[in-house]
Amino acid sequence: MNRLAHETSPYLLQHAGNPVDWYPWGDEAFARARVEDKPVLLSVGYAACHWCHVMEDESFEDEETARLMNELFVSVKVDREERPDVDALYMDAVVSLTGQGGWPMTVFLTPEGAPFFGGTYYPPEPRHGLPSFRQLLVAIGEAYRDRKGDVTEQAQTTVDALRQGAARTPSREPLDRGLVSEAVRTLRRQFDPEWGGFGHAPKFPPASAIELLLRTGDLDMATVTLDGMASGGMWDVVGGGFHRYSVDEEWLVPHFEKMLYDNALLASTYLHAWIVVGTDRYREVAERTLDYMVRELRLPSGGFASSQDADTDGVEGLTYTWTEDEGVPPDALRPFEHGRSIIRGELDDETRARLLGVRAERLQPALDDKVIASWNGLALAALAEGARRLRRDDLLGAARTLGELLDVEPLWRTLRSGRTKFPAYLDDYANVSHGLIELHLATGELRWLLAARRTALRAVELFSDPASGGFFLTPTGGEQLVARRKELEDTPTPSGNAMLANVLLRLARIWGDDDLERLAAGVLRLVRDVMPRAPAAFGWALCTLDLYLAPPRELAIVGAVESEVAQAALRGFNPESVAAVGPSDDVPLLEGKTLVDGLPAVYVCERFACRAPVTDPGAFADS
Repeated sequence: MNRLAHETSPYLLQHAGNPVDWYPWGDEAFARARVEDKPVLLSVGYAACHWCHVMEDESFEDEETARLMNELFVSVKVDREERPDVDALYMDAVVSLTGQGGWPMTVFLTPEGAPFFGGTYYPPEPRHGLPSFRQLLVAIGEAYRDRKGDVTEQAQTTVDALRQGAARTPSREPLDRGLVSEAVRTLRRQFDPEWGGFGHAPKFPPASAIELLLRTGDLDMATVTLDGMASGGMWDVVGGGFHRYSVDEEWLVPHFEKMLYDNALLASTYLHAWIVVGTDRYREVAERTLDYMVRELRLPSGGFASSQDADTDGVEGLTYTWTEDEGVPPDALRPFEHGRSIIRGELDDETRARLLGVRAERLQPALDDKVIASWNGLALAALAEGARRLRRDDLLGAARTLGELLDVEPLWRTLRSGRTKFPAYLDDYANVSHGLIELHLATGELRWLLAARRTALRAVELFSDPASGGFFLTPTGGEQLVARRKELEDTPTPSGNAMLANVLLRLARIWGDDDLERLAAGVLRLVRDVMPRAPAAFGWALCTLDLYLAPPRELAIVGAVESEVAQAALRGFNPESVAAVGPSDDVPLLEGKTLVDGLPAVYVCERFACRAPVTDPGAFADS
């Protein structure tokens, strides 16, 4: 066993028995590299990654390959989900060096951490224009030994590029509605009118872009995409939930891992589409996605696991594919590989339950059971809103337990087997704040709104950039990498900057806090010029811009959130509104507002100028 045996990450523990002398990321590895004057071989992946497993089987388990790695390098293994800062920084380096990225990621660093060469998967034998991994190891080792000056120069050039790329200045041009309109026109040009989605295969679920389209009323692009994704294949017709992406344009053949973040985001998106469009199929997809999350990802702690593997027993998709003799309706089968098929189409409830029972008897994919605060924040938002809109007490109970787990200070990045690791990053604070706001609306309990504000203000304290606006991924005073990044693009989760800006804007309108609104606007000014040109990468920032530009509308709800008038006020999809539930004199929007003749009431306000309180649910019939 190597040093990874002491880690908590299931991905790192998978490599603990390799003959490679792996180190986890940290000072010990780099100190040894400096003492022995060796380059660092950085390998980054994650537990559900199919090609990460392939490279481990082919190379990291191979004695001769391991011997070369141990002789020529100090080898460091990183779980990209634990260390998004390390992953994002060196992925930028690989993309700048090669023009493409992905996992497993292989990067060669100087002992000071500066990258000078990198790529993704390397085969054990030369193939498709790639050298074998052993050939690469020998070549990099010789280059570092014989041409160290050239290597150091290349590393410095790469670091300079990374630092320059991280230094974005805010735009001085106005933030206006035309930016949203231009972004929608760009999406229209990229749209696949037959199957939905934007661009060509492979296709990833564009949750944030669909959220934007639901806000702007461009429903044809939204519904074609939602229908295509839910037709079966990437959508698990039998068990619910979504696989990570489709390798084809039809959303049919998935990359089979299931990620918590995809399912949390898509559950919310389908829920919103049901409210906007009224299609019951969208409600069904949302509800079955939430049921999948609770059934298969929920852990004894009340947190949710990160992912399920793409592979079962070394075979990609084995658990999820079928043969003709297993009782699947023949017209629902679509050919996959090795005589197995994918199910596409709708199944009746009896058939689905029967097939789920059959599937439960098979070997199951591995579960990455670490709890990531960021992704659990998204799950909290989906569960809480789902509980409220679907009237599901079981989902509300799961959301409340998850809220208890996440309402801590200091917030952590990961939790597994009772052990927390790494201080939280920007996206952890942002997404947890977002989830706590939704939990407040679902329960009517003030503590969750106050917790959301406390968490968001702590994020401002830790991550803000007073000079240029926006927020860094890593906290002030944290570990210093060779460059400090701002996470501005959705990847595919909403960027930490966009989500925190959205949260701050909602809190600003509940507290009447102009400083928080200015901080949110500072994020939007950083991405103002790129949003309309690359809307698929800035979907959540565009949703936030839409909120920023909307006339302020606040709902002050006094009394039980379960009351008919409160539920009527919250029933529609009104992302341009903010709401708080009281009574409370600790929240400015709620201050001084009371029940009316002992009845729950809703005060509809604009910049804290409120109309007469409403106690009749019929007043919100068209909301």
